[in-house]
Amino acid sequence: MNLIEITSLDHPGVEIFSTLTEAQLRNRLEPEKGIFIAESPKVIRVALDAGYEPLALLCERKHLAGDAADIIGRCAGLPVYTGERDLLAQLTGYVLTRGVLCAFRRPMPKSATEICRDARRIVVIKGVVDTTNIGAIFRSAAALGMDAVLLTPDSCDPLNRRAVRVSMGSVFLIPWTWTDESMDEIRQMGFRTAAMALTAQSIPLDAPRLKQENRLALVMGTEGDGLPSRIIAQADYVVRIPMKHGVDSLNVAAASAVAFWELRER
Repeated sequence: MNLIEITSLDHPGVEIFSTLTEAQLRNRLEPEKGIFIAESPKVIRVALDAGYEPLALLCERKHLAGDAADIIGRCAGLPVYTGERDLLAQLTGYVLTRGVLCAFRRPMPKSATEICRDARRIVVIKGVVDTTNIGAIFRSAAALGMDAVLLTPDSCDPLNRRAVRVSMGSVFLIPWTWTDESMDEIRQMGFRTAAMALTAQSIPLDAPRLKQENRLALVMGTEGDGLPSRIIAQADYVVRIPMKHGVDSLNVAAASAVAFWELRER
């Protein structure tokens, strides 16, 4: 074990866990140098199982031989920074979830064509910036049969630390990548698009013709503003979830779970 005891907030090497912002970790200018942070033993194990490359660990001392022991064993030779609980909380700005963080190499993004080649059901996320919603959508997508997730550039990064944690590592289990807002790429791959929106033309989510589509892309927007009118106008279907008691909509994460279940490939 390459154990490194830290006693100050400016110890060399720990900046990836402390001073770097999410944007700096992502490193848009040099994607091959991008990093993301995963927290909690369970989430870190999912990332390791999925083949993500670990770079360093930050671990409370009491977890070295406890919850994090097997993870450290799988990361042999990598630096394992440790210290007092209060110091690590000062370093990161929050109390570590289950006492361990792991920095991973960010993989190079794949093309939409590559990840959707054999897909039948995908979700397109437009402009959703809340990390909790992104994490929850990914968790539902992985659990409820979506084959891939595409995000427009104005959406939250799925490898944001909080989004990863909320997803319980599901961001590592389902293929995803970025796409533009035109939806042309999606149509060229043979998908019909179903925009989730409340309009006079909306059809119910359980409409039989939706389930009969061979390749279907469900397009979901942020709460409040919803999807832009141009995307709704271009969609093959506009879809709503039937509701009662005068409720007009659900949180986007809750709506995604309902839609994924209903439109999953049978």
